[in-house]
Parts: sequence; C-alpha cells; structure tokens
Amino acid sequence: MKISILAAGMLLCGSCLMAQQPKSPVELNGALQVEGNQMVGKGGLPPQLRGISLSWSLWQGKKYYNPEVVSWLVKDFHISLLRASMGVEPKGGYLANNEEQLRLMTIVIDKAISEGIYVLVDWHDHNAEKHLEESKAFFALMAQKYSGVPNVIYEIFNEPARQNWEMVKGYSVEVIKTIRQYDKKNIIVVGSPKWDQDVDVAAADPIRGFDNLVYSFHFYASDPNHQEKLRAKAEAAMKLGLPLFVTEWGVGESNGNGEFNLEKSNRWVEWMEGNRLSWVAWNVTDKNETTAIMLPGAPVAGGWSIEQLTESGKYLREKLSKLNK
Repeated sequence: MKISILAAGMLLCGSCLMAQQPKSPVELNGALQVEGNQMVGKGGLPPQLRGISLSWSLWQGKKYYNPEVVSWLVKDFHISLLRASMGVEPKGGYLANNEEQLRLMTIVIDKAISEGIYVLVDWHDHNAEKHLEESKAFFALMAQKYSGVPNVIYEIFNEPARQNWEMVKGYSVEVIKTIRQYDKKNIIVVGSPKWDQDVDVAAADPIRGFDNLVYSFHFYASDPNHQEKLRAKAEAAMKLGLPLFVTEWGVGESNGNGEFNLEKSNRWVEWMEGNRLSWVAWNVTDKNETTAIMLPGAPVAGGWSIEQLTESGKYLREKLSKLNK
C-alpha cells in the first residue's frame, strides 16, 4: 500500500504531537516517599505539589463533589493535587450517612486518579480520637481499594483542635497500623496539636516504626496570629527532621473569613516555595466568605468565568497557573 507524502507527513506530525503531550503530575513524580525531612518523588526530588481543597462534603460545598469540577480545576487552575475533605461529625457526615459520603469521596478520588493528579483522602474531623473505630473502618476500605495507586495520599486527622500530642499520636498509630495492613507504601499524613500548628511538639516525639509518614501544617495567611511565630514553629520542626505537608491554608483568617492581606499571603507562598513544601489552599465553595474561591451561585459543574471567582479564587488561579506550569 502506498501512502502519499502529505499523508505520511500528517502521520509523522501526529506522532510528534503525541510525543509532546505534557506528562501528568503523577507521571512526572511517580509514587511518593519520605527521605529525611522531605516528601520526594522520582529521583529523590521534592514534587512540591500545589492544589485546592474541596470544602466539607456537606452544606454548600457538597454540590461541587463531582467529576466536572475536578476536571475544571485541573484544566483551568492547573492543580497537581486535590484534597477531598470528608465531613465526619456534622449532620449528614460520615458518622450518620457513611454510604453517601463514601459515594461522594469515591467520585472525586477516582476522577483525580484518571486526571493524573494526586489526591488527599481527608478524614475531616476535629475530634477523630472519639471516632477511632469508624476511622479505621473507613481507611481500611480506602487502603484496600487504592493500595499501590500512587495518586492516593491518606490524611487521617484533619485538625486536632485541643488534643495533646500524646492523644493524637496514639490515635494516629492505630489508624496507620490499619492502613499498612493493606497499603504498605503510600504516604500517610499525620495531624498535630492546636489545629495542625504545633508541629514542633510532634517533631520532639515523632511516630516511629513506619515508613512514609508526613505531618500536616496549617495556617491562614492573613491571620495576625499566623505570622513569624508560626513559621518559626514549622522551621524548628523541619530542623528536627519532621517532614511537613501544608494540607490546608487560606488567604483569609483562621475562621475562613476576615481580611485578605495580599502582602501576607505572598509572604507565606514564598515561604512554602522556599522550603519546597507541597500545599493545598482552602476551598472550593461559593459560600460568602473570604476563603471561598467562587462567588455565590457559581455553576456546580465548573467552567467558572473570572467574574464568578472571588478575590481568593483569582489569586489562587493565578498562583497555581504560574507555579504549576
């Protein structure tokens, strides 16, 4: 069979275009692991994943737990990481309605995997030690389903509110044991006291005997109480060898609302970049508050115009597009 010169050229050109397709974050970084005080990917380099957190899988944020939103965040915000924040205690959460919550989580986790990005499976609870058996049952299901899937990261305690490190550590060890029965290698994120701020306390007495553990560190960039002293706590923890992962931060204040201070937000972003920390910003919702990325009434299937984004949404879209490209 003869192929015309034009047709042959088109075939070659098509092959070139396929070869030039950018790799997904998971193709680039592969299975993550911990070396020293850093989470690393292929070649032992920090992947510095950056993304956005879905809101609580309840209330106004629930409607955005769909495949179209995940695809839009990948396409338009250029995220390399998604956080799926499963509400546990509130009405309609996992404790009262585990079937629906499992369905919502599975939808977005599976879509994130198909998009080639990483996904945090977040037990979004402030009192997880009171729900140890439920947490173990949930993570046993997740670990059996996603064992060996490099995209999946387990976040086992969103934000310990007033628990001391001894309590958080004891809870965490039990959940880690459960996950490791089924998934020996994927990253597990451990919480720390006082809303994931006392990472220096955890660093003084870290969990031992397990591989690939990192510790969550949270802050709200414009909060007057979340500035140099808080950065110093994180820096002290890293110096002690604790690997950190910023699994939640926001441009506003710690209540999710308040001021959006551009200078302070930029300072925090520069700090994360300088320390090669992976991060997730809060949050995908159209609630009328500072840290919401959309204005009230934004479409439930993504496709948001610039005019439908809040100042937070515009800021994060610009940062993510610039840093992740």
